[in-house]
Amino acid sequence: MAARWRTAAVVVLSALLAAGCASGGSKTPDAPSSPAASTALATPTDRSPHGVLLSAQLAVHDARRAAFRYSLGGEHVQGTVFWAPKTVLQLKRDTSAVQLIVLDTSAYLGGDQATAERLGGRHWEKYPGKEVPYSGLVDRLNPLVAVTAAAAADTPELVGEEKLQDSTAQHYRVTTTAAGYAAAQTQLSAARRQALEQALGPGPVVLDLWLNDKDQPVQVRRSASSGTDVIGYAEYGGPLSVQAPAEADTADAAGQSLPPVAP
Repeated sequence: MAARWRTAAVVVLSALLAAGCASGGSKTPDAPSSPAASTALATPTDRSPHGVLLSAQLAVHDARRAAFRYSLGGEHVQGTVFWAPKTVLQLKRDTSAVQLIVLDTSAYLGGDQATAERLGGRHWEKYPGKEVPYSGLVDRLNPLVAVTAAAAADTPELVGEEKLQDSTAQHYRVTTTAAGYAAAQTQLSAARRQALEQALGPGPVVLDLWLNDKDQPVQVRRSASSGTDVIGYAEYGGPLSVQAPAEADTADAAGQSLPPVAP
């Protein structure tokens, strides 16, 4: 019975995620309506590690957005990421006043006084394009990418309940490959899947996910040959908003190459 439920859940889950990825809209999404279509699977009767990770995938998909905090070499990065109906990212570093904003197919860099002095008073440079800019960074920070890979992996493991900051969370672990991690991302283009696989590097990929009582990951640790990322998440589906800078405060950088952005 459990195997049949898992097969049915994967079919329904794929249909739900495909429908979500096909939705449109160019502005930062408003609060989502009640996800009636996926409620029945959001808390599956099969609470095996595989069933819980399927539930986590649905929970994150339905939330559509979250706040994140990330550490890299002692540098702290924080921001907001939206994965539906359009890709949105806002990223701020603790050690720099320069910000990055991605709104679907446009990127904005700046927001600081040094940029304004360089641009004659305008605080932002706009990089328009046909594809999502900094998509590799978006896919690295997007929790839906991580839980999608975890839900598709073989033999997930429940490590146990652990204290995480001021609350407790259920710790799950899966081991996959870069190819398997990327192949699970059917919501991404082939080019982005290939870039994701290359970014992870050869060898195993170990994913640790700490889930709250809503099956939402509050922390994800991804270990691969390319390094280890630890990302904390909060405010799933919360009142988060990212706005494009005012046109009068923006200089068009069309045709210029995107500058590198950490992390």
